[in-house]
Amino acid sequence: MEIKTVKLSEIKSNPNNPRIIKDDKFGKLVKSIQEFPKMLEIRPIVVNADMIVLGGNMRLKACKEAGLKEVPIIFADDLTEYEQKQFIIKDNIGFGEWDWDIIANEWEPEVLEDWGLDIPIFENYSEKNDELDLSDFNSDMVINLKYTEEDFYRVKEALEKISSTPESAVYKLLNL
Repeated sequence: MEIKTVKLSEIKSNPNNPRIIKDDKFGKLVKSIQEFPKMLEIRPIVVNADMIVLGGNMRLKACKEAGLKEVPIIFADDLTEYEQKQFIIKDNIGFGEWDWDIIANEWEPEVLEDWGLDIPIFENYSEKNDELDLSDFNSDMVINLKYTEEDFYRVKEALEKISSTPESAVYKLLNL
């Protein structure tokens, strides 16, 4: 595989790209490219022999928006069609999880959010729970959870695999 710099006009977006980016995140990506263009050298756009993007469709779009004329690419011309499809999916899967304790102690939240990281809001519920008198509740209690749209559908799908309703799935998970 070869790395080289090419004109943006030579690269073709992948019409079958399965990933999307919301407007606010796209704006952050454009800003990131403008402020830290060396990132593209470290993580170039990956294209096949036909110059169709296999990895980096959103970066390509953001580079155009940022006004770049050339970008580094990795020319992955030795992949089979199956390997190309596999790469497209695997390149976009996030397997890891964040260690929020390290994040909280090593970085400023405003900077991380500016860089595009969504930081969950952690509250100290133990103090609030001390104030609750559960005997005051005579009817069903509701638990509200906040998810991104993508996470909501992943959680819903996972619960549906466990049971026919989200409520019964939670009961099963809690062994109730």
